[in-house]
Amino acid sequence: MRIGVIAIQGDVGEHVIALEKTLAERREKGAVVKIKHRGLVKSCDAIVIPGGESTTIGRLMEREGILPEIKEAAGEEKPILGTCAGMVLLAKEGDEEVAKTGQPLLGLMDVKVKRNAFGRQRESFEVLLKLSIFDEPFHAVFIRAPSIIQTAENVEVLATFNGHIVAAKQRNMLALSFHPELTEDRRIHHYFLNLGK
Repeated sequence: MRIGVIAIQGDVGEHVIALEKTLAERREKGAVVKIKHRGLVKSCDAIVIPGGESTTIGRLMEREGILPEIKEAAGEEKPILGTCAGMVLLAKEGDEEVAKTGQPLLGLMDVKVKRNAFGRQRESFEVLLKLSIFDEPFHAVFIRAPSIIQTAENVEVLATFNGHIVAAKQRNMLALSFHPELTEDRRIHHYFLNLGK
């Protein structure tokens, strides 16, 4: 299995390490590749769009020609994970803050997102979060996190926190407000890779 991490900006290294550990736990042969330019997405079996600054990531992905390649990968039902800024980029629609920046969105998930739904950097927090896909709570790290404020019927809500949707799935796409790569709990990474099975 070959997993691509969009490596333009944000917490790329943490995702790469978490995915390499996940592959080792699964005893699967595989590689994690950093994607900075067009031409690599097609060779990957799964794609991760990490956290960071969604406007910057979106514009650079557009400039590098990566956006259409991710849309194509979604059309081929390859698993796509978007965390934090990645959640914003997967959405069909953003709030007024997203509109104001004019940032490009992939428009792949039938959701509307709110940027910085929980405040700025200093309001970052950690919480034990109940996800419908796991029996035990997940230690979730929220950093300047977005949330989903609207979903279509075909979107499965996996977790909410304080009335905000913070995890959702649509077909082979997974959008999270929080950062699973910042913990040693790799259940979400395993779940994500299983979407391609």
